[in-house]
Amino acid sequence: MKHGKNIKKVYESFDTTATYTLAEGIDILKKVKFAKFNETVEVAINLGVDPRHADQNIRGAALMPKGLGKTVRILVFCQGENETIAKNAGADYVGGDELATKIQSEGWMDFDVVVATPDMMRVVGKLGKVLGPRGLMPNPKTGTVTANVAEAIRELKAGKVSFRVDKKGIIHAPVGKISFETGDLIENIDSLVDVLKKLKPSSSKGTYFKKMTVSSTMGPGVKVDVSSVVK
Repeated sequence: MKHGKNIKKVYESFDTTATYTLAEGIDILKKVKFAKFNETVEVAINLGVDPRHADQNIRGAALMPKGLGKTVRILVFCQGENETIAKNAGADYVGGDELATKIQSEGWMDFDVVVATPDMMRVVGKLGKVLGPRGLMPNPKTGTVTANVAEAIRELKAGKVSFRVDKKGIIHAPVGKISFETGDLIENIDSLVDVLKKLKPSSSKGTYFKKMTVSSTMGPGVKVDVSSVVK
């Protein structure tokens, strides 16, 4: 019951009904931290879109300028000279049919991101039922289906984050670790917001950025005043 007591103390330490500036919200997460590991900080942004409409089913990627504070394991499906290019760029696993078979027959999933060259989508397409539900299916909109595997790998290693709006119109994305300086987490969130601004569909009416929350792995969700972030 130790965790239960910790959580209770956390929620009693700040006004859960109040809305804070982004800096205040992050500082609250830092002050109430009780986990013994370096928690991931995540932002949830409720957008004024209806994902049932194809043009409002927002999907993309944002580069976190301050990184994510973790090692990203990258699997690249490619062939020929791209295999050497991918390995030299820092890919953790490189291959083709043999890796697809390993995933299908052995349930192998020791990777965080999947990148594929366009010509290898014939192989990757067979893994849709496995990779899709986990958000690992390569997609041109997130830059994970590309002929330039070296650039994709460098960006992913540097902290590129893919996102997709859920059925309720909410974007969830990791933005760093609780050990990061508040200013660094803000810079990463600003980068995500800038990308989302550019992806606003013309058919979306009314308020686009509706609500925002910051949270940590074991911590609470803190409501953020959207106007303190979206200028």
